[in-house]
Amino acid sequence: MEDFTINEEFINLAQLLKALNIAETGGEAKDIIDAGEVTVNNYPENRYRKKLYPGDIVEVSGKKINIT
Repeated sequence: MEDFTINEEFINLAQLLKALNIAETGGEAKDIIDAGEVTVNNYPENRYRKKLYPGDIVEVSGKKINIT
């Protein structure tokens, strides 16, 4: 599991995918999320504007990311 530190109160799911270079664009991030490839705290997530806060765990493309 890798940590991803945010400097704001939250980060949107699509922004996280772009920041981690999993998606190059917002459209690509939306496609990944729409395809059902993302879970947040072990639940499938299909909202690309889902707000992620410290303590959330995101899993995508075989990676687990801990938001800190």
